[in-house]
Amino acid sequence: MKKIIFIEPKPPDFHIFTRMPLPRLGTILLGTVLKEKGYDVTTYVESVGELDLEDVLKADAVGISTTTSTSSRAYEIAKIVQKAGIPVFMGGPHVTYMPDEALEACDYVLRGEADETIVDFIKAIETGKGFEAIPGLSYKKDGRVVHNKAVSYCKDLDKLPSPDFSIVKGLERGARKKLEITPIMTSRGCPYDCSFCSVTGMFGQKYRFRSKEKVIEELQLHKDNGGGWVFFYDDNFTADKKRTKELLRLMIEKGLTPTWTAQVRVDVAKDPELLDLMKRSNCHTVYIGLESVNPETLKAYNKKQSVEDIERCIKKLHEYGIRIHGMFVFGSDNDTVETIHQTVTFAKKNDLESVQFMILTPLPGTSFFREMEKQSRFITKDWSLYDAHHTVFEPKKMTYYELQYETLKATAKFYSIGQIIKRAVRMHIFNVSIKIYGRNLTKKWAKKNQYFLEYTKAITEKGKKIELAAKNTAEDVKEKFRQLEISGVLSNLNAARNLY
Repeated sequence: MKKIIFIEPKPPDFHIFTRMPLPRLGTILLGTVLKEKGYDVTTYVESVGELDLEDVLKADAVGISTTTSTSSRAYEIAKIVQKAGIPVFMGGPHVTYMPDEALEACDYVLRGEADETIVDFIKAIETGKGFEAIPGLSYKKDGRVVHNKAVSYCKDLDKLPSPDFSIVKGLERGARKKLEITPIMTSRGCPYDCSFCSVTGMFGQKYRFRSKEKVIEELQLHKDNGGGWVFFYDDNFTADKKRTKELLRLMIEKGLTPTWTAQVRVDVAKDPELLDLMKRSNCHTVYIGLESVNPETLKAYNKKQSVEDIERCIKKLHEYGIRIHGMFVFGSDNDTVETIHQTVTFAKKNDLESVQFMILTPLPGTSFFREMEKQSRFITKDWSLYDAHHTVFEPKKMTYYELQYETLKATAKFYSIGQIIKRAVRMHIFNVSIKIYGRNLTKKWAKKNQYFLEYTKAITEKGKKIELAAKNTAEDVKEKFRQLEISGVLSNLNAARNLY
């Protein structure tokens, strides 16, 4: 077994990074580990480059990483590859929580983190034995599903290699395309446990981090390769403030201060020294889960922050010249249409540079998912709609249509012509471009998803119309793969494989 291919399916719809693809690091890190062991590895990140099915069907094994919203496409790809007689394994947050579902489309599921088990797993495929010794592996044996115990977590992140982006199709050495933003991981896990977030189930609440020296080494490599912006690929870059400050000081000392962005929490504003170091080390924008301006909703989300904390945070970050991308989630049992209106007013009043207004989504593995299941409030289980932009459960204080329509309207209001002019008058050129981008993206999304908006408006029996809309979405994905099969690609490759 020599040729291993990894695939990261593209999202089903537009999102904030549509124009600037930001690959997830999972498949790239696993591919790098295997490459260092002598395997021929290629990773297809569909948001970066088109999937070459002909190449995929020449692989000896194929690994597919998926989130909930990309799982429908991932399963369709898996079935096509499996049909060609190639072993298929899957990983990522969705299949970690839904392994039985995934095994209907693939041969193996690696639950949790697979950095320390991937080599042994590939050897098990090669020899046909040893599967029972791999932590977190789910597979079929003698017609029954087996779930090995102890989901795998990488204990020492310093043992991981720096991701080799040259294995990504389209980013090979000498290729014209380059990542505009390079993800660099400095930690895993999150000590918090928000009710709608699947991070702690996937990566644990124990906060693990790489040594400062390892991060500096990767930043140096990034600089040597002519890299541009950096996104620190942590769920909470400042969870351990002491450690973050030590890293930022070392970055400044070594002159490794690319323009960088990261996800942080509101409590970052309570530490002036940290804010100063962030500014001096060239922090451009922070992504913050502000979530709500409704105090009851913040409690329901288990955010451990107040509206006053949010306002202070915005003010402090702006004082240090750091831009804010605020993320809000609508649809809790305490939210009304008025809550959404108040949020738009709040975002404009506090001069947020950019926002994402999202719809609360019950992702598998979260306490919110379990609660919705218990209350039978799902209106669809088409995972392609679980992207935080579609209403997939029954809200309490709004209709399906109100939650869907008002969220879209809120985004349009924030990225309005008036807001663009306001920034232009102040000569905030970067912010003007962000506002224009946001406005165009909103219009594009609304046009493509008009059918869904109409379905939510027309619901008379819970779930009936939504399931029809969901079916159409799923069929669109399946049809693309049917066309590939019809074209003869699959049959030709099967014939070629039989010659060896």
